[in-house]
Amino acid sequence: MHQKEFVAIAIFALTYLLLSGRQLHILPLNRPAAAFLGTVLMVACGVLTPEQAYRAVDYDTLVLLLGMSLISAYLYLAGFFEWTADRVLRVAKTPQRLLFYLTLTAAVLSALLVNDTICLMLTPLVVAVVVRGRLPLLPYLLALAMSANIGSACTLVGNPQNMIIGHLSKIHFAKFSLSLLPVSIAGLAAEFAILSFAFRKTLRAASIQTVEAAPRRADRRLIGLTFAVLMLVFGGFLAGFNLSWTALAGAALVMVLARRDTHEVFKLVDWNLLFFFAGLFVVVEGLASTGLPDQIYHRLHGLFGSSAAAQAWNLAWFSVAGSNVFSNVPFVLVAGKWIPGFANPELMWKVMALATTFAGNLTILGSVANIIVVESARHHIKIGFWDYAKIGIPVTILTTVIAVATLLLIG
Repeated sequence: MHQKEFVAIAIFALTYLLLSGRQLHILPLNRPAAAFLGTVLMVACGVLTPEQAYRAVDYDTLVLLLGMSLISAYLYLAGFFEWTADRVLRVAKTPQRLLFYLTLTAAVLSALLVNDTICLMLTPLVVAVVVRGRLPLLPYLLALAMSANIGSACTLVGNPQNMIIGHLSKIHFAKFSLSLLPVSIAGLAAEFAILSFAFRKTLRAASIQTVEAAPRRADRRLIGLTFAVLMLVFGGFLAGFNLSWTALAGAALVMVLARRDTHEVFKLVDWNLLFFFAGLFVVVEGLASTGLPDQIYHRLHGLFGSSAAAQAWNLAWFSVAGSNVFSNVPFVLVAGKWIPGFANPELMWKVMALATTFAGNLTILGSVANIIVVESARHHIKIGFWDYAKIGIPVTILTTVIAVATLLLIG
């Protein structure tokens, strides 16, 4: 191994040690800081030139994430998420029905507006709703995180890894969604069944107790305007327009028509997430420049099998494991280079999308969405690693099996 390759691998390993260290409260650097350090080291140590580092960043993915975040921010300012949470509590008559409505709401919104953003905006509201109803928090917080992950799998804008897959695969937005929608529905049904069974005694013993609260006002004009623009954006997606610039154009249109202080809007964008992904692109490119990912692929390629079905099953489990070891976005960035070598590349892109997304439900550390939910609710409930994993493990295994089988069945 040449010195440059050794340095690149060492920087990559250090970066992910720091990422895991922050999540496990071992080291003080958060995700963006770790990615920033890895980026600087890749350039400072000569693994990449500054020009190569600039070219490594997938700006299309960042622009798409920015556009969808801005649209979500206007819905938040309009009070849409608060209104939705209150409405769900009012309509639900039993704890079980509230669990079902929350599962469905989180999944649908995540498919439209990015799962991390939905978890960030909905967690405080779910906590408020559940506390007001005097219900146990754990099943509803698990439902929010897991449903956001599963629901986000069905569109190319549901989560960051799908955005990357969309740009790498060039699969049409509508074609992708038609294949992944039934997969996500099947996954949600399995997740809801497991949660209902696991918490059956707790939910049966509970009852929703309505508490009088001051009426919450929603800006109906801004909600209507934002959703109208969102429908135009999705119309552009279906028409085959560039995903990133269609989303950004929609965000700009809302800005022009909303007549709200844009300082408020930009404060709601998760700039840390954008910065994190920008740095991650550079760190992964530094690793890829060593040729190590290609060497791993050539050594493992024979283990995936020769038929499309065998490759689909093996890639699914490999993706679940890889996503939990390296995190789903960097795994997609590395493993995405292997997909053209499979028997049915389009099918493999879809398998990777569902597997890397559903893999996020395995543990608390499996996805950013999970961490957002757990950290946002920490003042009300402490969710331990095993508290999550004992539900997350069966949910991940069952939903992945059902999802791959469904995808193979429908093509």
